[in-house]
Amino acid sequence: MKHVLLGVIALALSACFGQTEQTYTVDALTADEALLVKIIEECRNNPGELGETPNCRNAQAADGKLRLERMRKSLGG
Repeated sequence: MKHVLLGVIALALSACFGQTEQTYTVDALTADEALLVKIIEECRNNPGELGETPNCRNAQAADGKLRLERMRKSLGG
């Protein structure tokens, strides 16, 4: 009975903390520009809370990578 009670308490506590946001890689964000734009907008609208999160850092890196690729293409490289 004690183990069942502990299981129920653990399950209830895990539900209280909610789900964490998915972290996207730089490659995933360069492949999905709509998602990249969405994350960049969110980060720019709330830099105090979101500015140093993994998604914001990865979005900045993906944005820079895409800009360099576009620059190379426009310069004929």
